[in-house]
Amino acid sequence: MAAKRVTIIGAGVAGLVAAYELERLGHQVVVLEGHPEVGGRIRTHRFVPGRPGPLVELGAMRIPATHHRTMGYLQALGLADRLREFTTLFQDEAAYVQTSRGHQRIRDASATLVEELRGRLPGAGGYSPQMLLFGAWMAVRVNALAPGDFRDAVGRGLDAELIGLVEGIDLDRYVRAPGHGELLDLRALFADHPQIRAGCRGRLYRFVDDIVNETGATLLRLAGGLDQLAHRLRERIRGPVHCGNEVTGLELGEREVRLRIRHGFGTRTRSCDYVLCTIPFTVLRALDLRGLDQEKLAAIADQRYWNATKVALHCREPFWAREGITGGGSFTGGLIRQTYYPPLEGDPELGAALLASYTIGQDADRLGTLSRPARIAAVLEELGAVHPELRRPGMVLAVADQVWGSEPSTRGAAAVRWGKDAEACEEERIRMARPQGRLFFAGEHCSSHPAWIEGAVESAQQAVREIHRYPAAALAADEPCEVGA
Repeated sequence: MAAKRVTIIGAGVAGLVAAYELERLGHQVVVLEGHPEVGGRIRTHRFVPGRPGPLVELGAMRIPATHHRTMGYLQALGLADRLREFTTLFQDEAAYVQTSRGHQRIRDASATLVEELRGRLPGAGGYSPQMLLFGAWMAVRVNALAPGDFRDAVGRGLDAELIGLVEGIDLDRYVRAPGHGELLDLRALFADHPQIRAGCRGRLYRFVDDIVNETGATLLRLAGGLDQLAHRLRERIRGPVHCGNEVTGLELGEREVRLRIRHGFGTRTRSCDYVLCTIPFTVLRALDLRGLDQEKLAAIADQRYWNATKVALHCREPFWAREGITGGGSFTGGLIRQTYYPPLEGDPELGAALLASYTIGQDADRLGTLSRPARIAAVLEELGAVHPELRRPGMVLAVADQVWGSEPSTRGAAAVRWGKDAEACEEERIRMARPQGRLFFAGEHCSSHPAWIEGAVESAQQAVREIHRYPAAALAADEPCEVGA
């Protein structure tokens, strides 16, 4: 098969994986990236650049061990030995959870959470204590992980649906009682009973899938920063990767795709044999688009993205360790929602990182629209009520934040399909990924794993197959070719 010349828009994971795989198949690639750095929504911040100090992930921060495509690239790129367990929300029982009685330790909060559930669940007396315990901790995950419009559904009858997921399962073996209250081992429950996730329908389908990944599956982090994945991929690509080159217009012709590209104060036009677009549709729909059919333009316009906002603190010391918190996260509620305690890396004399606030959706919008000084002040005030040590003079050395909704290169954090059943999710994926002549699409929004690195990888591999075979449209879409880590 003759070599093709492919221009890739975007140097996030999807664009870099596609470039790497296309070159492996003998094609020539050029990558255009509007941001000054590669990596897309992977953004590792180092508080003490050039020294072994604390770091924090302002973008993607965890990888489910079940995401085999991503794990394959980490292995192929020589990064597998740097994988460590990511201690996630509710996993460290010394961390905190917001309840009607204030912030309680996770190990002490079950009685309060079950009481709250009884108060809003009609017919609660018909459920066993174990089912109520399951329902209470699932409901608090809805509250912690979901944006406002989705978690409001708890008050409209979602509790009973959540409890219904475990009907007929013996829950006794998953109940344990550390400290002063019972806890349910949801991680083991989900692992032993995959039918819980598989049996979800309607609005619960994608949400429970993400809950299993975020708090039920084995999650991993990359010691030294997740940006190593992007940099290792970049090193493997022979063709040019031009950062600071922003595509502002796209015109699809019968035998070429014309791009208008801004670099510095100048603009140029590039005629391309083939183009793979991996940028989020939030950015793409703001471009001058010509030649695409109405169905594709509608798909680009309809794709929904959620914002995410992160605020991280460089602390003089990991004061939370004195409270027995060794990692994981607290559900702090309020404006700041989630707080994570990253493991110590590097020289302890250089301090410690604290991911003080991680918000998504409407919560991220509220925090993200504040001015930066107001945002930082709000986070310090709220979290200071949980951790008074933050108010000690000299404890906070620096602050780093990222508002993905206003980031020009992304204009959002992730495509999310919560509230849709499996059939609707697949229909949306097909619409987003559908090529237009010599113009192809990839990115987590074009995958069956939106909001995860796995989705970016999956979509890149699929687009590479389509480009490699073009114009042999008669070939089956799932026919194998040599693409992979």
